[in-house]
Amino acid sequence: MRKLQPSDLLPLERYARERPEFRTRIIEHKRARQLQVGPDMTWSFEDRLTMQYQVQEILRAERIFEEAGVIQELEAYNPLIPDGRNFKVTLLIEYPDAVIRREFLAKLKGVEDRCWMRVAGFEPAFAIADEDLERENEEKTSAVHFLRFEFSPEAVQSALAGGALAAGVDHPAYRFSLDPMPDLNRQALIQDFLL
Repeated sequence: MRKLQPSDLLPLERYARERPEFRTRIIEHKRARQLQVGPDMTWSFEDRLTMQYQVQEILRAERIFEEAGVIQELEAYNPLIPDGRNFKVTLLIEYPDAVIRREFLAKLKGVEDRCWMRVAGFEPAFAIADEDLERENEEKTSAVHFLRFEFSPEAVQSALAGGALAAGVDHPAYRFSLDPMPDLNRQALIQDFLL
């Protein structure tokens, strides 16, 4: 997928006018790109459109309009756009109660490295997690992680030809899988393999 350029972004005034329509569009787009993996984890699969929305929202919130600031945001978010052989995921660990959340984040240390995806007939691809910075300390893991799943050219071709996708977590404190994942998600995600 092509990375975002400054010319792909709307000026702040125009974005303010078009924001309601864009938000409606992005909510619908994200619906097929979110996967509930067990009761307490959501995987949000990022792509060019989700990152465009994220950058537009940051520029709006922080009133960034100078080119240097725009480029800085693009440099931060462009790495989350898939490149035709991978999926990029924002992993959210969701425990609403703060006490329970603290307890489970301690139990889930290393969970980000135990997330996997598989194309039917191929070995699972385990996540490459948090390439930008460490999100775990001696006491607990973070509630948010950024994951990358890399696939061989053969696995990509198989998925594009109709091969089922599966996803899961294989951690001693959290084991869940979707095998196969719902077709709605699969249809949305294989678009990330098209350049």
